[in-house]
Amino acid sequence: MNWRDYITVDPEICHGKACIAGTRVLVSTVLDNLAAGLDAEAVLRSYPSITRESVQDAAELAKERVLSLPG
Repeated sequence: MNWRDYITVDPEICHGKACIAGTRVLVSTVLDNLAAGLDAEAVLRSYPSITRESVQDAAELAKERVLSLPG
């Protein structure tokens, strides 16, 4: 799975913060919800514009120590 298929960083969208591709849902928002104990299903219900794959990718990215973002 390529995280770039599900997560974008664009200075014109949400001030360049990492978002779920095609949305204005911040990756940090998804991670905050998961950290608060919500499961993927609850996150998907709260943000119907995102996909299960994007939630999984956001969770996987949180495990990475170094991440190169296009810039």
